[in-house]
Amino acid sequence: MSAELRNLSPKHVWGYFYDLTQIPRPTGKMEAVTRYVLNFGKTLGLETSQDEVGNVLIRKPATPGLENRPTTILQSHLDMVPQKNSQVKHDFEKDPIDAYIDGEWVTARDTTLGADNGIGAALAMAVLSDDSLKHGPVEALFTVDEEVGMDGAFGLKPGFLKGTILINCDSEEEGELFVGCAGGADLNISLQFKNDTYIPEGDVAVKLSLTGLKGGHSGVDIHLGRANANKLMFRFLKEAVCDYGARLASVEGGSLRNAIPRETFAVITIPGDNAEALWEIVSDYQDMYKTEYAGIEDNISFVATEEPLPSSLIPEEIQDDLINAVEACQNGVISMLSDFPGTVESSSNLALVKIANGLVDIKILVRSSSESRKQAVCSSLESVFALAGAKVEQGGGYNGWQPNINSPILNVMKETYLKLYGKEPSVKVMHAGLECGIIQGAYPDMDMISIGPDLEHPHSPDERVNIPSVEKVWKFIITTLENI
Repeated sequence: MSAELRNLSPKHVWGYFYDLTQIPRPTGKMEAVTRYVLNFGKTLGLETSQDEVGNVLIRKPATPGLENRPTTILQSHLDMVPQKNSQVKHDFEKDPIDAYIDGEWVTARDTTLGADNGIGAALAMAVLSDDSLKHGPVEALFTVDEEVGMDGAFGLKPGFLKGTILINCDSEEEGELFVGCAGGADLNISLQFKNDTYIPEGDVAVKLSLTGLKGGHSGVDIHLGRANANKLMFRFLKEAVCDYGARLASVEGGSLRNAIPRETFAVITIPGDNAEALWEIVSDYQDMYKTEYAGIEDNISFVATEEPLPSSLIPEEIQDDLINAVEACQNGVISMLSDFPGTVESSSNLALVKIANGLVDIKILVRSSSESRKQAVCSSLESVFALAGAKVEQGGGYNGWQPNINSPILNVMKETYLKLYGKEPSVKVMHAGLECGIIQGAYPDMDMISIGPDLEHPHSPDERVNIPSVEKVWKFIITTLENI
């Protein structure tokens, strides 16, 4: 049961995290969780405020005698990614998360857990409520709507924060200090068409279901080589159209721009004489995908089932152009950083493909720590879909967070970690987007760093957070605050 979380150590961190699992908080639905945090701050008697976009700020005075220390901000976001397995009935706007302990990990049953970034918020709340700690002035900033558009960070105004040091608690590898991150941009691709209502006599309809993929975070998991359900589906559709006379009626794949798509569904029609052969190649493709992704994707399922005939089809010319465009679309890792070996510089995620009712809707998230490379990838993708006659619009852009290896807070935290755990932490740049780069736009002189516990598979139902690493991060934070 979820309540078992309250008994984990440190108890106050896990207690606050449990509370957050009981509050529905998908991006865009922030009222309940911001009300909870506002009440939390006011109940403690701390200065608590909310800005125009909904971000919550709580200030805790310094321990007596430490008033002259610099003000440190602990920053996290309150929203979570709503992802669930397709067979599960879960309403992210109404239902609590069913979290449970699995060995040394906390995870959730068939949904995302929300440790991204509920653990960060819980760590900050525990600092605010614990009067036994020694520290200078502390601010806790809880931003809203980070996962789609980073609206809370973009809405921050100069002067709202007093702190000069910011510790972001939204990274996902304990023992690693992040000093930079990638920027991103959304590509929104659309095309309207007139449905083709003619379906040849003798054709049959087939629903294709590609499921069981791992998905994951399109930033931190993009280098793992996981399959993209949209790419695999369109790879098959190309052969089905070219060799078996298939016609495409609809496609629906993926759910969020920053999640690697785990499932894609398509409805096609084919001449009845080709039905048996199509069943065989679906099975062949499933075997091929399993072989290609052995050791990466363990549960790929690709099946075909008979469907009632659709009322219309996508015109052949548009169908063919779209299949070619999606096949040609760059997806996954595109370039690596030379200064930080093993770190992705640029990537793209073909996140959503929806074709139905006379409208094509495709969304791609491009990430890069290089602004010029980001624009180059966007331009390349725009060209591919423009050739298919689609309209391509770029939006949701945000800059990356440029590394500062001479950061004072970096030096303090490196020394603190070494004293606590007997080894130096790694210093890295993250390919995922963090709010630090955006906050830096409003507070250009702020000294920033990002830390967090071990968190695996965010943005997917396999999300889990490591229990011992949470305790290590807690000790790291409170010791850092004592030594700043």
